[in-house]
Amino acid sequence: MTAAPPKNIRKNESSNATSTALIKRLLRGYVLPYKFDIIIAMFFMIISGGMTALIAALMQPVLDDVLYGQKKELIVPVCAAIAVAFAGRGITTYIHTLIMNRIGHSIVADIQTKSFEHFLSMDMAFFHRNPSGHLLSRIVNDVNVLRGAVTNCMTGMGKSVFTLVFLIGLMFYRDWKLTLAAFIVFPLISLFVIYIGKRLRSISKSIQREMGGLSDILSQTFTGIRLVKAYGMEESENVKAKATIHDVRDLNIKSVKVATLSTPVNDTIVGMIFAAIIAYGGYSVIAGTTSAGQLASFIAAFSLAYEPMKKLAKLNNSLQLGLGAAERVFEVMDEKPEINDAKDAHPLLLEHAEITFDSVDFTYEGSELKALNGVSFTAPKGKVTALVGPSGGGKSTIINLIPRFYDVSGGSIMIDNQGLREVTQKSLRSHIALVSQDIMIFNASVWENIRYGRPEASDEEVQDAARKAAAHDFIVGLEQGYDTILGESGVKISGGQKQRISIARAILRDAPILLLDEATSALDNESEKLVQEALAELQKGRTTLVIAHRLTTVQGADNILVLQNGQIVEQGTHDTLMKNKSLYESMYNTGMRE
Repeated sequence: MTAAPPKNIRKNESSNATSTALIKRLLRGYVLPYKFDIIIAMFFMIISGGMTALIAALMQPVLDDVLYGQKKELIVPVCAAIAVAFAGRGITTYIHTLIMNRIGHSIVADIQTKSFEHFLSMDMAFFHRNPSGHLLSRIVNDVNVLRGAVTNCMTGMGKSVFTLVFLIGLMFYRDWKLTLAAFIVFPLISLFVIYIGKRLRSISKSIQREMGGLSDILSQTFTGIRLVKAYGMEESENVKAKATIHDVRDLNIKSVKVATLSTPVNDTIVGMIFAAIIAYGGYSVIAGTTSAGQLASFIAAFSLAYEPMKKLAKLNNSLQLGLGAAERVFEVMDEKPEINDAKDAHPLLLEHAEITFDSVDFTYEGSELKALNGVSFTAPKGKVTALVGPSGGGKSTIINLIPRFYDVSGGSIMIDNQGLREVTQKSLRSHIALVSQDIMIFNASVWENIRYGRPEASDEEVQDAARKAAAHDFIVGLEQGYDTILGESGVKISGGQKQRISIARAILRDAPILLLDEATSALDNESEKLVQEALAELQKGRTTLVIAHRLTTVQGADNILVLQNGQIVEQGTHDTLMKNKSLYESMYNTGMRE
């Protein structure tokens, strides 16, 4: 149950992408579609920033005209202006925050949707290379980090920038020399912020990598909980999970340490500047070169400007964390499937559904041994071709090559003289029904699980398929009949019942090509007899390939291929092969008929 190290995603150019390149990609691909909403939000951001500057500007008449000037007639107008400024800032902040949050969450939803869509477009080799927990982490954990960055930046960055522009403009208006002096150290602060951002981005990638490993450990443990308990491996799994959880904890603590490092540095520098402003301003007021109101307005503007400056520093931290996650997400999205439709691919046109293997070679990625070596045979229409032989002989590989889950390494596979690479994958697979020994039952109702074979099927057709698969009787006996939710991996029903649901799904699909990979392996004798009768009826007029370890289930096959070490070593009917006194006869007599 040990999780594979999260290093399987193939490296590509996005793995070394710069922040600028990642931001441009996010802007072009995901932000621009919402440009009109962003313009509206920016309009309210400008008003909000202007109101903040107005509040600082009003400090001068409050002191010079009302408090020191004793102008009673200005009390109500100035107070009303302050109240309106605060109310205007609050209302406009609410509106632009709402709009930008909606945009931010929509952008992240778009990324998740495209990521999932991309995963579904990938070939089987991709999923064999990458554990499901790591892929799950990309689309959930990584995108959630990106969600925080996008929504925070979309909401806060625009407002902070506009507020700063207005406040700095006011400060220049009040005293341009003092303003230049106050902001001369900010380039140094910016360099420090950039340094922290780079550190955070690196830490973010490490956190997400460890989260991928944790997701994989949890996924494997929960999926294989029966095995974990049967072998008493709870403590071992707990130790592995605990170690990864602690690694994630330590990285998150490190992230907080780095992110908050800017606070004491910035506060110290700004505090020194603030003290200098008060000292300079105090001497100026005493000397009569400026008024107390002007100084108060300048100090208010500087104080109000400090908050958006701090927010921008924090937003940069959030942005860098998000870019680290975005880099990992795009890393997967940039990987291309190895199996694609040719540019001139056409829909598969079936007349006889005859399958031909012509000198087919196949080698799995990362293996030096051929899974198939020069395999040639023909599976005619309306005939049953059985694949038997020792484990590792190549039986499942043949089944996997027909729907083009993989491409052959050499030779060719044709259906009605049409090469698999000449036709579209969708049309090819639409003509195939597959019942595998790896039974997939969804956490959904019986209706939905069977109807997965043909979503538009009526209730009557679903029930008819269930009857043919000897599943109807046990289904109606369930607590809610066909409406029963079967649970994750079908935990509410037995292995044999799962297999019959799977067979009913294939029967409902009613495809001209039928692939049966140990389709009756989990059935009891009585159910197997019923299902074999149903399958015999289903196989009429269809091209059928069936894998079986119990040779009695394929005695009636029209042709039996005996595979060993990736090659066909014998073929013929059951009676013919039994007379040969070779591998098939030996297998039959040593127990594989049971």
